[in-house]
Amino acid sequence: MPTARLTLWGEADCRRLHEATLDLLADVGVEVRYEPALALFQAAGCAVDGRRVRVPARAVEKALASAPREWLLKPRGGDTAPLALRDGDVYYGTGSDVLYIIDPDSGERRRVRQADIEGQAALCEKLPHIDFVMSMGLPEDAPREVDDLVQVVAMLRGTRKPLMIAPRDGSVLRRIQEMAELCGEKESVSIYAMPSPPLMHDPDALTKVIGCAELQIPLIYAPAPNMGASAPRSIAAVVLVGNAETLSGLVLHQHVHAGAPFVYGAGGDVMDMRSMTAPYTPPDSRLALHGCCEMARFYGLPSFSYAGDADAKTLDQQWGAEAAFTTAYGSLSRATLLHDVGYLETGLLTSYESIVLGNELVGYARQFMRDVPVDDYSLALDEIKAAGPGGNHLSSRYTRRHHREFWSADLFDHGMHDRWAAEGGLTLLDRVRQRVAELRGSPRLFALTPEQDAALEGLVREALDDHAARI
Repeated sequence: MPTARLTLWGEADCRRLHEATLDLLADVGVEVRYEPALALFQAAGCAVDGRRVRVPARAVEKALASAPREWLLKPRGGDTAPLALRDGDVYYGTGSDVLYIIDPDSGERRRVRQADIEGQAALCEKLPHIDFVMSMGLPEDAPREVDDLVQVVAMLRGTRKPLMIAPRDGSVLRRIQEMAELCGEKESVSIYAMPSPPLMHDPDALTKVIGCAELQIPLIYAPAPNMGASAPRSIAAVVLVGNAETLSGLVLHQHVHAGAPFVYGAGGDVMDMRSMTAPYTPPDSRLALHGCCEMARFYGLPSFSYAGDADAKTLDQQWGAEAAFTTAYGSLSRATLLHDVGYLETGLLTSYESIVLGNELVGYARQFMRDVPVDDYSLALDEIKAAGPGGNHLSSRYTRRHHREFWSADLFDHGMHDRWAAEGGLTLLDRVRQRVAELRGSPRLFALTPEQDAALEGLVREALDDHAARI
């Protein structure tokens, strides 16, 4: 069915980048900083010299052939349908691990706490266009040794939607899976991991790669090379470096368990040479992300990218513009999982308001990406002829049948000035804040049982005791 999408590269371009990736992996390879993984790479047919692993083309092709093209990520109840992780379907979610939040009551910029993670997850439960949930924050009031598990508990208390989790390493994966099962669905979690640019894999990432393969938990493996820093100052080159990191991770992952679910992650920052920062939203970075999505489609793998994020430091005009741009660009890439809806300040800050506006922007983008057939019924030639020159379609059966299929804004004002003024002359930010207050003031849509709550707390205490015993 005809739909809107943005195409950057064709088959020949993707093939050339793939062949360059095979050359890079076979000639230079990757550095692997985890002994058990070195043995696994060697068993997969790779050449291991110290910590350097050179990956032959046959190992890459074998891994690509065994990776599944579709996997279901399930909710733990509610109205959310399972997410079909496959090329062609598009889902949206929040992000993880920011340090700061704009307090929804005081407006203060402060550190994230456990209650914020639970509160934002509960907000997402009520937002129809947020399909999966990430923690959005690193809680300052949680023991550092188990703060990743504390985040999981907070999310499970707030939402039944599928979760994407970014734990510190793979040691907690089995407990995370057990937590999800206690709350209703073992297969409702996915794991986010990242290699270390350029061309390196550290123990934290590799234990997640291996653990996810063993436990059949969907793994999102997303690189983050930077144009001008950890990759050449070139969009094609940064995609090449990221592709080599992702595919070498896939080789290990599929060797551990052929057919384990794997999502191809997009990543490609551009260094701002004036400030020496890596902003999220520049067009060059978005082109690199789009190139990664083209490679995922070339391989037939589900993909992971970005949407609804901003580099703005506060809820201002820059925030609105960047959130709109990034939602549009991410959506048109047709990535399977689009995360970071609601991010501010280059991934350091979040707010309730930015998530609520993100939900509105995603609704707009989804409407823009809908199927647009050109057939006898959609052309409505008989309707046009019946109305004739100077006629109208306001009262026609065709209009009555289809008018609700068209997008209606919840937060954007499309009326005349006099009506807008009479209703208080509210700005977009005013309306967003009103909507946040309504959602936070309305009852929660669900609650865990006391038994589930107690069991989750018990698993966190066990993990804390285990950590204490190790040291």
